[in-house]
Amino acid sequence: MKELPQHSDLPVLLPLRVGGGRARLPWLRWRHGFALALALCAALAVGEAQAGPGEASILQTLLKWTPLLGSGFALNVLMSVLAMAIGSAAGILLGLCQISLLAPVRGASSLATQFFRNAPWLVLLFYCMLLLPFEIHVGGVTVPLPGWVKATFGLALPVMANMAEIVRGAVQSIPFGQWESAESLAFTRRQTLWMIILPQCIKRMLPPWMNLYAILVVGTPLCSIVGVNEAMTLTNDALAAEARRELLVPMYLYLLLWFFLYCYPIARWTAALERRFAVDA
Repeated sequence: MKELPQHSDLPVLLPLRVGGGRARLPWLRWRHGFALALALCAALAVGEAQAGPGEASILQTLLKWTPLLGSGFALNVLMSVLAMAIGSAAGILLGLCQISLLAPVRGASSLATQFFRNAPWLVLLFYCMLLLPFEIHVGGVTVPLPGWVKATFGLALPVMANMAEIVRGAVQSIPFGQWESAESLAFTRRQTLWMIILPQCIKRMLPPWMNLYAILVVGTPLCSIVGVNEAMTLTNDALAAEARRELLVPMYLYLLLWFFLYCYPIARWTAALERRFAVDA
């Protein structure tokens, strides 16, 4: 019996460069941060002009509240990381269920995906905050569920649905010849999926996955509406404590600058990864 060759060449579809050169993608640029910093400086100048005699300067007030705002922003980052991890893990499973050979599994997963993908994030947050218990009992041990944990689960639901669509689209973008070639080499469907299809999908899923995380980060201030003490909530508390109208614009611009400084390196890192993974056809 003739043996099969040890290394079989499967037809692999390689990602193309846009326009035959460096892709021009709408990433955040340094000039956007520069413009935001200029806007903050202008707001500080206007606020100083509006400040009454004997009041602390706007800059001193911002610095005074910076530690508190920093703790709130750290909670925003923590919620975004946990929600992205939970949503990505569940979304991968949900996306693979959408390409299942079993019609009931396909239908149920597609229904769940479309429901959570098109549901407003704020509505999902309210449902999780109101329906999830304040504590759970496991083996005689009481585990509390603070508000930010329940909000994290609420944010993970739309992430799960969008991640499922990313996975489904990436798998279905692989040419069907890949499946046929693997079948001719006696690969099972599971082996084909995990050893041939999904490794090729990583490069395709990376840009929308990073984009989804950036959207999630800037969406975490929604949790302030449901009572989570994150950066937006603490900013409002600081404004209420100071009771100074001229602090309104500088304080919010200051918080916006924090979000930009966090999201900008993510955008640049994503662009660098795309350039690294890109190959010529």
